[in-house]
Amino acid sequence: MYRILTASKDTYITNKIINSDIRATDANVGKAGTLDLFKLYAETTSGSDTSPTELSRILIKFDLDPLRSITGSFLDPSHSSFKCFLNLTDVYGGQTTPSNFRVLVAPLSKSFDEGVGRDIVSFSDLDSCNFITASVSGETPTLWTFTGSNKQGLLGSADLDIVTSGNLNDGNGVAFLWKDQLFESGGEDLNVDVTTIVSGALAGLIPDHGFRVSFSGTMETDTKTRFVKRFGSRHAVNIENRPKIVVHYNDRQEDHHKNFFFNLTGSIFLNNFHRNKPSYILDGRTGNEIKGDNCVVLRIESGSQDRGTFFTHSVTASQHKIGKSHITGVYSATFAIGEFHTGTLRSEIVNAASATFSTYWGSTDYKVGFHTGSLVINTVKRTSFDNVPDKLFLNVTNLKSSYRSFEKVRLRVFVENLGKEVVFKKKPLESTSEVYTQMYYSVRDSLNGKVIIPFDTAYNGTLLSTDSDGMFFDFYMDSLYPGRVYSFDFLIKDFGADRVFSSVGSNFRVDE
Repeated sequence: MYRILTASKDTYITNKIINSDIRATDANVGKAGTLDLFKLYAETTSGSDTSPTELSRILIKFDLDPLRSITGSFLDPSHSSFKCFLNLTDVYGGQTTPSNFRVLVAPLSKSFDEGVGRDIVSFSDLDSCNFITASVSGETPTLWTFTGSNKQGLLGSADLDIVTSGNLNDGNGVAFLWKDQLFESGGEDLNVDVTTIVSGALAGLIPDHGFRVSFSGTMETDTKTRFVKRFGSRHAVNIENRPKIVVHYNDRQEDHHKNFFFNLTGSIFLNNFHRNKPSYILDGRTGNEIKGDNCVVLRIESGSQDRGTFFTHSVTASQHKIGKSHITGVYSATFAIGEFHTGTLRSEIVNAASATFSTYWGSTDYKVGFHTGSLVINTVKRTSFDNVPDKLFLNVTNLKSSYRSFEKVRLRVFVENLGKEVVFKKKPLESTSEVYTQMYYSVRDSLNGKVIIPFDTAYNGTLLSTDSDGMFFDFYMDSLYPGRVYSFDFLIKDFGADRVFSSVGSNFRVDE
């Protein structure tokens, strides 16, 4: 899964001196197109203070409900493949930009109002939130404990503005929760790993109020001026510059029905549906749901007892899990069959480079059968030299011309090897897709060619799944900007080479 979450509210707060003794501590810029981060030292005289410090801090909140709604069903935020990155895009506009500074990101402990202010010159728009007030309910304001949202402390402490450390019950004890990034040139985007903060918020351990982004502590208190680092806000005209959290999660299901090999461990799956809805298998004797670990048995058989070629093997199977989350209606068995341990089938394996097995899924007491199928196990490819890549044709077989932004779709990818020898038979010939275990998707804007979702080979968030029908992936349309047209690219890693296939299938549009 590769998913992009957009900000639900953002702003920045400041105590900038407007003129003489007046500071903009009650000003609001919630509707501004940029998020400005700055620190001024001794740039303005304020009464008797000849060396005042003026600064700003960014506040930003994301709606985590899209992740919360799938947590437990198949998303496991504690799994090592779950990664979240906060991304703010630099929007250089010709202004002076500081360099060699460090930015700190910490979870907020108080909720804030975005406000409707726009004035970033004279800061004349008054609203909450601001440097003094976090939010207002009715006519009752909630103040920051320390002005500027600056009361820091341990998770669980009272009256905090931001949480800087805490114990998330992960066995690591008390740990720092803030993240930071060094900006060497000053023109970089912000891109920090906020996995711990997001997973803690999903688990209800960290308040889900968003983030505070600021200069690191010493850089807010030293005697240097840093003006001004600008990021795009959620109100930026260019939607590509708006804040986002990029979510990576390896939710791949790898069914080896199409590419099971002798000597290699593989998995095969059983899917159960009740009126087209994924559901637990029901034990017909008791009506109990079949679920959990080691809940079913898979038996594979081949050959004939009469001819002395009979082979059978049984393995305990379970409800399939992604991370710690069991997937409703999906069962899997993982096993290996040695090529030279099937003596009774040796002739078939030598002659056909494969063997065909019948598969029987049933209850653990072997008294009730759930499903009968077949499985072909092949010998592994061995060659003295093979340096000619296959000529492949790719297609997304069920891609529509348009989608609504709230849709989650399962897209199927068909790969045909155009150079493969075809054996003609009298009965109708049905093409079957090639299956690749390292195949990734990417999404590009068809108009400007910009990559919106890259090939995620680092975290496997865009790795395709496989099943008995071929290859597929689930895609969330809300990760794309509405009103635009997109296309899919694919990357296949095969035999040590990377092959990219661009604009596979037709273009598609995403609407609100």
